[in-house]
Amino acid sequence: MVPNVYVPNKSIHDFSAAEEFGNLVFLSEGNVKKYATNLIYRQFNKILRKSEPDDYLLVTGLTTLNLVACHILTKLHGRVNLLLFKPGKGGKKEYLERIIS
Repeated sequence: MVPNVYVPNKSIHDFSAAEEFGNLVFLSEGNVKKYATNLIYRQFNKILRKSEPDDYLLVTGLTTLNLVACHILTKLHGRVNLLLFKPGKGGKKEYLERIIS
């Protein structure tokens, strides 16, 4: 089974380099009210409760979105698999995998 890569927000950024880790799943799109944490939690939880322990969270965008997603994934699975952006040589986009358990 191919893992999912959860992206906190669909924006203008090109996340295609992260597809090598799995299928991209966006948790929100466009402008988000960063102080509406209850709303963010409910929206993210609805999607993330279908996640698996081997799925990833691509860290990007608003801190609040990343924190809420991390909390939900950690609570569900006792761990979170992060993808961190790192510019590669020659402008290549790369992601580093980091697991926190």
